[in-house]
Amino acid sequence: MKYFDKSNFLAFLIFGFMGAMMLIQPAAAKDYPDKPVRLIVPWPAGGLVDIAGRVVSKTLQTSLGQPFVIDNKLGAGGVLGADSVAKAPADGYSLLLTTSALNINAAIRLTQPYDVSNDFAPIALIAWAPSVLVVNPALGVSTVQDLMALAKSKPGKLTYASAGVGSPAHLSGELFKSMSGIDILHVPYKGAPQAMTDLISGQVDLLFANSSVALSQIKAGKVRPIAVTSLQRYKGLPDVPTMNEAGVPKFEADQWLCIFAPAGTPPAVQVFLRNEFEKSLNNIEVRSTLEQNGMSVAAASTQTELAAFLKQDREKWVRVVKSANIPRE
Repeated sequence: MKYFDKSNFLAFLIFGFMGAMMLIQPAAAKDYPDKPVRLIVPWPAGGLVDIAGRVVSKTLQTSLGQPFVIDNKLGAGGVLGADSVAKAPADGYSLLLTTSALNINAAIRLTQPYDVSNDFAPIALIAWAPSVLVVNPALGVSTVQDLMALAKSKPGKLTYASAGVGSPAHLSGELFKSMSGIDILHVPYKGAPQAMTDLISGQVDLLFANSSVALSQIKAGKVRPIAVTSLQRYKGLPDVPTMNEAGVPKFEADQWLCIFAPAGTPPAVQVFLRNEFEKSLNNIEVRSTLEQNGMSVAAASTQTELAAFLKQDREKWVRVVKSANIPRE
């Protein structure tokens, strides 16, 4: 009777299992999707994120032959929609399209029903939505340098509006303060429309406004744009410099739009989805719709690159929250 070598047998089992997994994963991608895919958008219908989700989903539905159903699941600043995906089966049939709010919420909120770092698999960056630093024309400034000089001559007197504590406009303002060394007063509102209304009427002096919201007011001459928050100039306002060009080096506070799947989604399905979403961004209709609505199409990236970016972004907002002493909920 031959000697039975347990170590060899164990190695045989391990290599056999690995080989089986290599066969299973491509098969999973090959068979996917074989039923409707639900894309959770935790923002209102007709808004920036909803528009992006619908135009991208339309191309995937056509190319893959399965419905991509938009589900606007609102509440708690995007938390409820994100939570529904974090707790969904990790099979690629429940996806999340959300914004920088995912990281900002993690910086602001002490407790959330999910772990941003571990409960989501980043799939693809879809677009950037730059903000525009706009001022009331009566303030008498035309550049960021003018604004900083005025703020330094009147510390604590100038005011900046936001859609509320912890909103992107709020944190952009705090980032501006910390990077420029100025002292300006935050005035929170219950939403972006009221913040813009009071900027136009002169109740507040400046606002980091979403480009899609700001454009119509800029064209009407009701507010004056002095910089955009992206590292590259925004196509919709080609003559407006970036904050970096305007004298605040390395300033960046764009909102990003990104697709996530639940953590644990099969790697082959993740790769398949990333490729499909990135292909959709090359569609002329998709690019045109995004740009017409104040967005810039994101460049393709690997999952490693995307994960590293999201981690750096999250750490940036944590630093801003701490340095500004913003109360954490």
